[in-house]
Amino acid sequence: MITYIDEALQRWGEAQQAGETERGSNMGTSVIASLMASQGVLNRAVRGSRVLVDRATEIDWIVSKHLSPQQRQVIIAQYCSDEPGREKWTACGCSRAQFYRRLGQARRTIESQLLKRAA
Repeated sequence: MITYIDEALQRWGEAQQAGETERGSNMGTSVIASLMASQGVLNRAVRGSRVLVDRATEIDWIVSKHLSPQQRQVIIAQYCSDEPGREKWTACGCSRAQFYRRLGQARRTIESQLLKRAA
């Protein structure tokens, strides 16, 4: 499941960098609404991903509502930044080990929230 979460977060980060999802703007968007907006064409994320574009909105909501500030900071640093690794954990004010510990905790939180929302 970690590879799925990582892939979903990469797509979310790409959407954030491209400005496709603004905080709060697509809250509550359903698959049917997305299909209506795209005139029946199901848009998938780049490179044949299994992750729907709608998933980026869910992840955006989870990141903003269910992660601690430290976890949110490392998720944004990891997936929305093009900086090298050293600069990421320095910007977050933690060691490399702490950065990856927080990243792992954040991924598990996101995974559990996605599973809850799917049920």
